[in-house]
Amino acid sequence: MKKIKVLAVDDDFINLKLLKSMLMKSDNIEEVYEAKNGAEALNVLKEHNDIDIILLDIIMPVMNGIEMLKILRSDTNLKQIPVIVLSTDETKRVEALDSGANDFINKPIREQILKEKINQYTAT
Repeated sequence: MKKIKVLAVDDDFINLKLLKSMLMKSDNIEEVYEAKNGAEALNVLKEHNDIDIILLDIIMPVMNGIEMLKILRSDTNLKQIPVIVLSTDETKRVEALDSGANDFINKPIREQILKEKINQYTAT
């Protein structure tokens, strides 16, 4: 089984830690990188070109998830990375998917659903 690297992007420290602890329980997760906003996430992506999937919050300061998605999808080096949007705001689902997200999960996140979605986009 391939070990995957995840970038978790959320401005809420507790959500980020919760997400990381959920992910690290999985045998197939090798590394979880963290970012507090879209701009920080893009910097992480520049430093680490081996990230397999991005878990992205929408409502964040500096650069929100939709802005980050648009930049990501216009970058030839990054546009192939699957992005799962995590949000409490169901009204953002269509906008997120239209902006290039592969999937959408409502918060609070259920561990089983998260694992299934990650496996769906990272299975080789």
